[in-house]
Amino acid sequence: MTDLTKVWETYERGKGIFRLAPVFVPRRFAQAGKRLRLHPDDYYAYGAARGSIKERWFSSVIPAMNGPLAKPDEGMSYVAVNDDASDKFLFRDAVEALGPVLIGETLHAKYGTWPMYSKFFDYETPLFHHLHLDEASAQLVGRMGKPEAYYFPPQLNNHPGVFPATYFGYDPDTTIEQVRERLLQFESGDNRITELSRAYRIELGTGWYTPPGVVHAPGSYLTYEPQWNSDVNSVHENVVWGEVYPYEFLTENCPEPKKRDIDYILGLMDWEKNVDPHYKKNYFRPPIVCAHSDERHTEKWITYGNEYFGAKELTVQPGQTVVVKDSAAYGTILIQGHGTFGVHDAEAAVMLRFGQMSGDEFFVGEAAAQAGVTIVNRSKWEPMVFLKHFGPNHPQMP
Repeated sequence: MTDLTKVWETYERGKGIFRLAPVFVPRRFAQAGKRLRLHPDDYYAYGAARGSIKERWFSSVIPAMNGPLAKPDEGMSYVAVNDDASDKFLFRDAVEALGPVLIGETLHAKYGTWPMYSKFFDYETPLFHHLHLDEASAQLVGRMGKPEAYYFPPQLNNHPGVFPATYFGYDPDTTIEQVRERLLQFESGDNRITELSRAYRIELGTGWYTPPGVVHAPGSYLTYEPQWNSDVNSVHENVVWGEVYPYEFLTENCPEPKKRDIDYILGLMDWEKNVDPHYKKNYFRPPIVCAHSDERHTEKWITYGNEYFGAKELTVQPGQTVVVKDSAAYGTILIQGHGTFGVHDAEAAVMLRFGQMSGDEFFVGEAAAQAGVTIVNRSKWEPMVFLKHFGPNHPQMP
């Protein structure tokens, strides 16, 4: 059990800001993009049977749904007590101990915990066409629904992978009967279901919002993904880039009696959103520059227009000192530059060994966010660039 005194002392010593340890997550499918700034020798740190590391998770109070070989805390964030994180405690325990002091009265009263997390999603090849369940469907298997959003940071995309385009939903002329026919082929051969979809070429520095129930096949750029506290899906595509996925990928989040019920499986889709003829107009998210930006710093909304979470990109120019205020608690990852973040030294990772502490990830409690975080860019040449993820309670989110 976490020592509550240690939690409070760490919170007070950090002036309301926690430094978080890096959390890397393997996946047993697809190929790693190797843009996570992890040492090339460490992508199989969990062992070959677990697959390569393809994700890094931020501000997470939940474990990854990652099969029977995963440890109970896989995907969960830890707060570092000392510089090398040899002394640490679960971020989830900090949220439980501090409650509204850390995340604010609004989130604590409504959710009882920090309700979202974010991650870097890093695949060399395209991912399968899949959807995330809505709240009602997820509750039937003891889980939560999962909306998510994407942003494509230029700083982490030195190469585009092999397929830098993302499929969303189905072409507006597609019928649900055509989708049914392809899903019924899941075990008999390549169902080639993306032939019914539509792909958009990924634009660096922009993003998308993906509601639950919308089928999507993410492209091969590294993606920053704010999302709800869930890891639940249904995979519609059975062969991707030569890799074959078993039937369980389609039905692993269906109640046992429904695993062969094609109508139930089809019902996991929000059909109207999948065939929306104005999908890009409704869900594409170009950045919106905040009014308080000036010659010293620029802040942009990069995830917005939904009821679950938001995200910003903050750029502090070389040699500048700024005080940045927000109305709500948030997690953040520094992706370029070095300096100080509140009382903490801060530097973007260049190449981490697995298990090594970093100086790039933080969680800012509500009081510290509202008072303002002083950020000092120590570089004469490079900007400091932060990505900041919020829950649903930031009043300025567009």
